[in-house]
Formats: sequence, C-alpha cells, structure tokens
Amino acid sequence: MNGQRNYRKTLTACYLGFVTQAISANFTPLLFLTFKSSYGIGFEKLALIPLVFYLTQLFVDLAATKFVDKIGYRICVVASEILSAAGLALLPILPELLPVPFWGILLAVVLYATGSGLIEVLVSPIVEACPFENKDGVMSLLHSFYCWGAVGVILGSTLFFAVFGLENWKILTLLWALVPLYNAFNFRTCPIDRLVENGEGLRPGQLLGLPLFWLLILLMVCAGACEAAMAQWASAFAESGLGVSKTVGDLAGPCAFAVLMGLSRVLYSKMTGRLDLVRTMTACGALCVVCYLTAALATVPVLGLVGCAFCGMAVGIMWPGSISISAQKCPRGGTAMFAFLALAGDLGATVSPAMVGGVSDLAGSNLKTGLLAATAFPLLLVLGLLALRRSSRAAPK
Repeated sequence: MNGQRNYRKTLTACYLGFVTQAISANFTPLLFLTFKSSYGIGFEKLALIPLVFYLTQLFVDLAATKFVDKIGYRICVVASEILSAAGLALLPILPELLPVPFWGILLAVVLYATGSGLIEVLVSPIVEACPFENKDGVMSLLHSFYCWGAVGVILGSTLFFAVFGLENWKILTLLWALVPLYNAFNFRTCPIDRLVENGEGLRPGQLLGLPLFWLLILLMVCAGACEAAMAQWASAFAESGLGVSKTVGDLAGPCAFAVLMGLSRVLYSKMTGRLDLVRTMTACGALCVVCYLTAALATVPVLGLVGCAFCGMAVGIMWPGSISISAQKCPRGGTAMFAFLALAGDLGATVSPAMVGGVSDLAGSNLKTGLLAATAFPLLLVLGLLALRRSSRAAPK
C-alpha cells in the first residue's frame, strides 16, 4: 500500500504536468489584443505566436527520441517544468527589456513551448510505467487534466481581469508560473520508473519499419487534428454564429468544448472495464463526423454551437485512447514511440486549424466551409480504426 501511495504522488505530478501544458497553450492567446494595444504588434505577427509554440513542440517531440533515454526521465521532466515556469515568468519581463517587444514575447514562448513539448513526451510513458491496474482508464483520466487546466485558465483569467483589470496581466502571468515551479519539486521527489529497461526498447528506425506503427501514427495525427480544428476555431465560430461578445464567445465556445472533452475522458476512465477501446473510439469518431457536419451545415446558429460543444465529447478519448492502443499493440515501443506519437498528435494539431482557416478564406471567409473540410479527419480516424481491427499483424513482442 505504501508503494501504491508513492505512485499516487507520481500521478498527481503528472496531472499537474498536463495543467502546466494547458496554461502554456491557452493563456497567451487571451492576451493577443493586449499585446496589440500595449506593444503595437499587428495581427500578422500575433498569428506567429501559436505557430512558433506548436513548431517548437514538434521539434522537441522529434529531438526527444534521441536524448530522453540517455539523460533519464527525472532530469528531463523536472527540466520541462522549470522551462515552462521560466517562459511564463519572462513573458511580462522580456518585452520590456528587449528593443523589439515582439522578440521578447517569442523568446518566452519558445522557452515554455520547449517545456510543454517535453511534458507531452514524458508524462504518458511515466504513467504507463506505474504499477496501476486499468491503464486505459488511468490514461484517459490523466489527459482530462489538460481539459480542466484549459477551463481553469480561461475562467480564472476572465475572473481576474474582471476584478483587477486587464492592465494587471503581468501579475496574473507570474501567478500562473507558480504552478510549474511547484510541480518541479513534485517530480523531483516522486518515484519514476522506466517503461522498458535500457536496450530493450525498439529504436526509432525499428519503429518506423513497422507497418502497424504507421497506422498508429495515422490515428494520432487524426486525433490531434479532430481536437485542434474545432478547439482553435470554437471561439470565432461562437462569435460569428451567434453574434455574442468575445467573453461570452470564449465561454460558450472553447470553454464548453474543453468541459465536455474533460467529462468524456473522466467518464471513460470509470467505464473502461465494460468498454472495448477500439470500438468506443470508432463510435466517437462517427459522432465527431456528425458534430462537424452539424456545426458546418446547421441553419440555426444555436444548433451549430451545440455541434461545436459536443465535438468536445466526441474527441475526448481520441488522444489518450490512441496512446493506450499504441502501448498495447507495441509494448516494446519505449520512449521513442511516445515521442513519435506526440509528434504525430502535434502535427495534426498544427495542420488542421491552418487547413480550416485556409479553406474558409478560399470560400470567402466562410468558417462553416472550413469546418466541413475538417470532417475528413474523423473520417480518416474511423477508417484507420477499422483497418486496425482487421489487421492480423502484430508488433514484435
């Protein structure tokens, strides 16, 4: 029982790791208009901030296949929290110190994006290596904390700005930086096991030579794409579809999406013993298709918003479910496999919002057309899962 309690401390640290990632991904976009008014930064430059964030994560995901096993999980995951804290803490400081404020913002973004990328690579294998039963449920519950972190950042920041004013954003940024700083001490002291022993995990080249692995990569790309395409455009969709204010749009769009996504992950974590993961993900993929079609084709704005919100319920288990399936199908994948999966998920999350925006522009700024095009991602996910069920190939044991 004592060992189990110790690993509960590991699980708590991993929960806060995903909360840290949610802060990194969701807080700075809330300040875009503030950056524009305070530093005179145009929209074309502001658009580079999320691009730099996700490209940095992609680079870290790829690089992690080379260095994480050599350096060790503990050093890397503690560094991830310190980098996240440093990037957030420097966000209000560097723009005042550098002659070009925008470069100060980007430097801070690169720092906390590096930490966020390491968190994404490390937290899932750390939990997978813990001696818990019902790994599918534990993984789903773990990933729900990204959702709760996103909700907390949006609601907490909105409340702070309403009470203390937007001009005090620098104080709030420093307060958010305390979360990863505190969690660095959690990771420093909790037990951390390796997923596979040194020399027993598959090398990157071996993984890339497995046809099954490419199917798993496809699932992760589609999982990231299904989630990000709607999440990134939910606020704009709420504002354009209902004509509400930005505050109401943020709460009705991305906040509702994140709440339902988190609820779906919690519900699945409680029901894993009664549900087949592949079949459940296939059903969720089909529901996601319906949600995208509803958002894109509904003539009643409120119905479109319902499709947007319930898309969060549909995509909830896709990312953690794809990771759990990969761990089951390729048990010797090791850290390299989790790094490639994180890379694939981030690739989908980078490409899909850009595709929605590009198609929408081509259609005369019609966001519904962009969302209709994004239906391709849940369709591909369903086809990939059906192929997985039919496949008789197995990864080397």
